[in-house]
Amino acid sequence: MQGLMMDVPLLISNLIRHAARYHGDTEIVTRTVEGPIHRYTWADAYARVQQLANALQGLGVKPGDRLATLAWNTHRHLELYYGISGVGAVLHTINPRLFPEQIRYIVNHADDQWVFVDLTFVPMLEKLAAEFPKVKGYVVLTDDAHMPETTLPNARSYESLIADQPAEFDWPQFDEKTASSLCYTSGTTGNPKGVLYTHRSTVLHCYCVCSPDALGICSRDSLLPVVPMFHVNAWGCAYSTAMAGAKLVLPGPKLDGASLYELFESEGVTITLGVPTVWLGLLAYMAEQGNRFSTLQRLVVGGSAAPLSMIVALEEDYGVDVIHAWGMTEMSPIGTTGVLKGKMLRLPKEDRYKLKLKQGRVVYGVELKIVDDAGNRLPHDGTAQGELLVRGPWITAGYFEDDAATKAAFDSEGWFRTGDICTIDADGFVQITDRAKDIIKSGGEWISSIDLENAAVGHPGVAEAAVIGVHHPKWQERPLLIVKPRKAGGVDKAEMLQFLEQRVAKWWLPDDIVFVDELPHTATGKLLKSKLREDFGRHRLPGA
Repeated sequence: MQGLMMDVPLLISNLIRHAARYHGDTEIVTRTVEGPIHRYTWADAYARVQQLANALQGLGVKPGDRLATLAWNTHRHLELYYGISGVGAVLHTINPRLFPEQIRYIVNHADDQWVFVDLTFVPMLEKLAAEFPKVKGYVVLTDDAHMPETTLPNARSYESLIADQPAEFDWPQFDEKTASSLCYTSGTTGNPKGVLYTHRSTVLHCYCVCSPDALGICSRDSLLPVVPMFHVNAWGCAYSTAMAGAKLVLPGPKLDGASLYELFESEGVTITLGVPTVWLGLLAYMAEQGNRFSTLQRLVVGGSAAPLSMIVALEEDYGVDVIHAWGMTEMSPIGTTGVLKGKMLRLPKEDRYKLKLKQGRVVYGVELKIVDDAGNRLPHDGTAQGELLVRGPWITAGYFEDDAATKAAFDSEGWFRTGDICTIDADGFVQITDRAKDIIKSGGEWISSIDLENAAVGHPGVAEAAVIGVHHPKWQERPLLIVKPRKAGGVDKAEMLQFLEQRVAKWWLPDDIVFVDELPHTATGKLLKSKLREDFGRHRLPGA
């Protein structure tokens, strides 16, 4: 028996229409690429999104066409989020930090028809444009006054594109399972893989992000996403702020501590999101300047594990609630968030921090399981650890035009293999101990490179740390700690080992420590372990 409810599709265009109608005077603030601060409202943005939609139709854009962006977090990029998907085309955000050969592959694999690019990235595209035979033209996200001389073929400014278009548009209605956006993984090996989101998955993910046990975004918030809009759609912030009617503060290209702090204070930011490296830089600036936050309440950290020292500093020194979150490009990305349950608020401080260090507890809409090497399910008892698999309505069902990668990514029950090794407790809290390919197997036991790295970063003389497994003739593998000091000579091997002895099991202690000037990173800021294994995989451990 079927119920008697309206069948209204969940479409992205409805999000900004709602924001314009009922939160039309709420501000969207941008630090522009050109320099000045730009201000307008959700109502103003909606009018320009409709101009953009008319302009896209004028360019001959058809449903299903992929349109690429290489852009910072700005109001023009926000308009592209809604205008492109709203007309039934596919927004393809490209991470400009990828290697040129990866960008070349992505644009051609996606069959992008048009590319929208910020001023910063025009020189990069000029070097690559000849290798994009199917791209029809380029739109530079600026006005005619700032339009550069460029060799990009069929190039024009964004403002000239939309200037004469009507500020009204009759949004098409279509199946909510229609593709809305495309984001490629940054992959450390092989070609990047495309994740193709739908309108339905995006809107459902929005509901999740706005719920109190996730990030709790509401109309009273002023939200600043440091996480880029080219990285998993800024963790959904461009959409969830419209759903909630929240103020949106977009930092543009300036992500240093001083620039972020200025926006936090001037725009009354209450919630912000980003990766640990950004917050470590902000904390260093705050300590140097002796500054305080006057409005910031919640800070969401994801992308990689947050060190305990960072969480403690933000909560105890600055009064900011840290929410540890975890997810993947393939998950839209939110899978878990570290909002504590009521019973947990009464725990001793040390126990609360142990929970905060975990990657958070599962949100409604996502299902988790952990399995052993044979695929057998393991208990959610907080002790058993195995590979994490997920499923849910905003989790990918396959990679775009990549059958081989799709086949390898799912188990026989259709669950997606995350590649993470973790434990799950009875409350749904996930603790990722490592990537399956990074965990160190020593004498039949597992050593978590993540936990060892976090312990090392707690030393005041350490700026960044990485741990890899190195061959050992007796124990199979032993950990090698690679450290980037805050300043040359700021910490030595003996001091580092003494520090770690108080924080990790004795048999976890690294067999050797190497000091370097820099550590390699992926395009999304994660440690590039494959490069470290290439550089140090043959490192000879003392006594081995």
